[in-house]
Amino acid sequence: MAQATQAEKLSGSRYSAQDGLLLAVDDLHVEFRTHEGVAKAINGVNFELHEGETLAILGESGSGKSVTAQAVMGIVDSPPGFVTGGEIRYCGQDLLTMPEEQRRGIRGPEISMVFQDALSSLNPVFTVGWQIGEMFRIHRGMNKTDAQEQAVRLMERVSIPGARQRVKAFPHQFSGGMRQRIMIAMAIALDPAVLIADEPTTALDVTVQAQIMDLLSELQEERKMGLILITHDLGVVADVADRIAVMYAGRIVEHADVYDLYARPGHPYSKGLLESIPRLDQKGTQLAAIGGLPPNLTRIPAGCSFNPRCRYAADVCRVDPPPPLREIGHRWRSACHFAEEVLAGTAEVTKGTLDGVVQPDPAADELEPSAGATAMPNEGDRR
Repeated sequence: MAQATQAEKLSGSRYSAQDGLLLAVDDLHVEFRTHEGVAKAINGVNFELHEGETLAILGESGSGKSVTAQAVMGIVDSPPGFVTGGEIRYCGQDLLTMPEEQRRGIRGPEISMVFQDALSSLNPVFTVGWQIGEMFRIHRGMNKTDAQEQAVRLMERVSIPGARQRVKAFPHQFSGGMRQRIMIAMAIALDPAVLIADEPTTALDVTVQAQIMDLLSELQEERKMGLILITHDLGVVADVADRIAVMYAGRIVEHADVYDLYARPGHPYSKGLLESIPRLDQKGTQLAAIGGLPPNLTRIPAGCSFNPRCRYAADVCRVDPPPPLREIGHRWRSACHFAEEVLAGTAEVTKGTLDGVVQPDPAADELEPSAGATAMPNEGDRR
């Protein structure tokens, strides 16, 4: 049976995407109220996702990527987390204002998520078949036998060998890559219109990473889902994303077509991430890195939050917040005082460097930075 497109699927439901627009996040704010103060995790995030589109959200650990996904899913732990402003519209309806019972009907059947750590996300005391089948028992009212048959079908679709025999196995009896495939099977079980994959290749070797990314790309193309890929690794999404949103300190600082951003970034942070990619044609040179560490979100610096680590920071950057995402050129949007200069390669370096490495800020908080990326997209590979 041919897979229905998301437009056909939505036409038969309560939700209808206008002009293919599935998800619109507008001026989203999320904070966590702790004993150490209020951590402003999300500070005015805006993006859209259309049917059949893949949006990659990139940034170091602590930039707000996963919290954004949790807010979309409605699973921010409260307390201490609170959505304090903005809108999250699915097919035109604001998820933040609708009754929780109605939102539960969207979570899973309409918007689904692949979580970062498959081993901790799967229940160790139930078989994988039982856990996949639960989606059908709860949301479709199937009996156990039919639900397990659906679980077998999904396990076969995500290329788990011997699915009929392994449907009764427990999570610890699978490898990391197989567990991630099981998580993907659970996420697509009810044919969602939007799929969010949060660091889907973390802790997997490069061969398995490629397999998982190929699988997600195949499923997205087959089902015409809107796909959001959250990652700190630019190389993972180079050949699969349509657009990239780069996050730092709870804000999207650059938003551009994937090839355009890789070719000419328009924000110093994006530029630094790309320069940290190891290159085979530059042997014997010191690996470039972004100096310093991401800010403590309870004490975000004044002005531009990236200014303590930015090689181009001027006085205005330390005083005035950068403008909201604005158009530069024809396809870029960047939140930087000197976006045009960075894009053109004429921005003036104002901080001392050592072999291309910006020196760390000794006053920066000790947060673990994320690894760099590994690949550059090929324009001919873009979908």
